[in-house]
Amino acid sequence: MQESAPLVGIIMGSQSDWPTMKHAAEVLDALGVAYEARIVSAHRTPDRLYDYAGSARSRGLKCLIAGAGGAAHLPGMAAAMTPLPVFGVPVESHSLKGQDSLLSIVQMPGGVPVGTLAIGKAGAINAGLLAAGVLALMDDALAGRLDDWRAAQTAGVAEIPVTATSDEG
Repeated sequence: MQESAPLVGIIMGSQSDWPTMKHAAEVLDALGVAYEARIVSAHRTPDRLYDYAGSARSRGLKCLIAGAGGAAHLPGMAAAMTPLPVFGVPVESHSLKGQDSLLSIVQMPGGVPVGTLAIGKAGAINAGLLAAGVLALMDDALAGRLDDWRAAQTAGVAEIPVTATSDEG
């Protein structure tokens, strides 16, 4: 990870969530945003969650990205324990394809907000972009990098469709 103090905390319920959550880390790496990644299970390591979320602001973090599958309580529990913005990423589950995770994260009671993203990779990428966008409000250099990232994304979209040949397929 980066040498500077982390500004974003990426947390997930288990190691098996990393293939999804690494996409948030990759976006932050590309934008030069310092982060830390930790496994913090709401159900299996509640004391770790309590300590992590409770100390996040005092340790210099500015927002959290929390990924969870199944019952997906991690984002909401983290949001209950910190005043920092929390972006929830529903990790795709085997039984319900992440719909269970999505509903668990999005249905927070009034007063405990979690910004809920799409299921899986797209949600993790967008969580990284949202975290960077929040930080860019107070960091002009990061705002410029984010503008450049978006411009590169736009430039990468072809204007005219191309028909694939049998050699490409």
